[in-house]
Amino acid sequence: VQLVESGGGLVQPGGSLRLSCAASGFTLSKYSMTWVRQAPGKGLEWVSSIGTGGYTDYADSVKGRFTISRDNANNMIFLQMNSLKHEDTAVYYCNVAGTWGQGTQVTVSS
Repeated sequence: VQLVESGGGLVQPGGSLRLSCAASGFTLSKYSMTWVRQAPGKGLEWVSSIGTGGYTDYADSVKGRFTISRDNANNMIFLQMNSLKHEDTAVYYCNVAGTWGQGTQVTVSS
């Protein structure tokens, strides 16, 4: 069972990034999925979740800017991040059924 995040990087304020999380070892369609982030010096912060039926939920801090989606056929989870702000700088992790990926760094800086 493994999750591998990708897509992070350095972006200017107002820019966009699309994070991906590739799952292996289990059938993604059976599980809800979550993105969590950890900013420098801070604890984990829930960002967004998507249920098995496609229901989505977002933290107030990202609502209207981030979009979570899933591709069950390819065992992938995505997080489209638009209008990025300095405070979005963090390591982003995907979580499925208690399994965590290694994280991908997102840095928003001019």
